[in-house]
Amino acid sequence: MARNIEIKARIDSLDVFEERAAALADQRPIVLIQDDTFFSCESGRMKLRAFPDGVGELIYYRRPDKSGPKESFYVISPTNNPDSLREALSFGYGQIGRVRKRRILYLSGVNRIHLDRVEGLGDFLELEIVLTGDQTTEMGVATARALLSRLGITEDCLIEGAYLDLLNEAWLEKGNRLGLP
Repeated sequence: MARNIEIKARIDSLDVFEERAAALADQRPIVLIQDDTFFSCESGRMKLRAFPDGVGELIYYRRPDKSGPKESFYVISPTNNPDSLREALSFGYGQIGRVRKRRILYLSGVNRIHLDRVEGLGDFLELEIVLTGDQTTEMGVATARALLSRLGITEDCLIEGAYLDLLNEAWLEKGNRLGLP
């Protein structure tokens, strides 16, 4: 199973961080439109990521829900028919949520800097420090912390969990303000 170190941070504006990310990148950014459907999964998280061109990826991952750098184990399986796969997984496991985002991807070596605009949530920065077989978690965390520093991200900006969790929290808060259960 592949692994990386992940960190998510809430940011005020993508514009500010585009320059910073570009200064660390090896090439021009790639803009991705992603529609992630999450399914019930007891041993981690399972999501189907669909792209506008009609292809997708089924992604299983397992990581702790904590702020700061965390090790993530994952498997990605490409699909040419995400709509049919979404339907089958929905019947078999049940959908638990959906996250739509526009992602600007910057590559810095093998590491990935994502600038995400998440529908219903706002702007975020996510780092994925790709670990090779001989790299330790500690080495990945050190790389992540160095990138965070160079990007100007402080500890108070870091968030726990996944975008799905934040969307669910926002929905509950909105429901509570409306007096709904």
